[in-house]
Amino acid sequence: MSQILIDYYKAIEDSSHKMLEAAKVEDWDGVVRYEGACAVLIEQLRHKARAEKLSPEHRSEKTRIMQRILRNDAQIRCLAEPWLEQFDSQFAGQPQLLH
Repeated sequence: MSQILIDYYKAIEDSSHKMLEAAKVEDWDGVVRYEGACAVLIEQLRHKARAEKLSPEHRSEKTRIMQRILRNDAQIRCLAEPWLEQFDSQFAGQPQLLH
């Protein structure tokens, strides 16, 4: 059953890689779409992880996968910063609505 959990980590990594590729071509809608897919996968993983545990070999694989996901995330943030600054400047001086 440990394989099912590691498959979730791999799917999250794949989605994070797709987010990075979308960010590289400034496809911010794509980034948001893949981010949503990651969120769903993460929630599913949390649910499955309550009942199952990773084997020792899968724990080390999980560590490697998580490092790649974190590298992808860092690159996405670097690519998104100019876009976010531009977005913020467009709305500067407008009243903020809180929900």
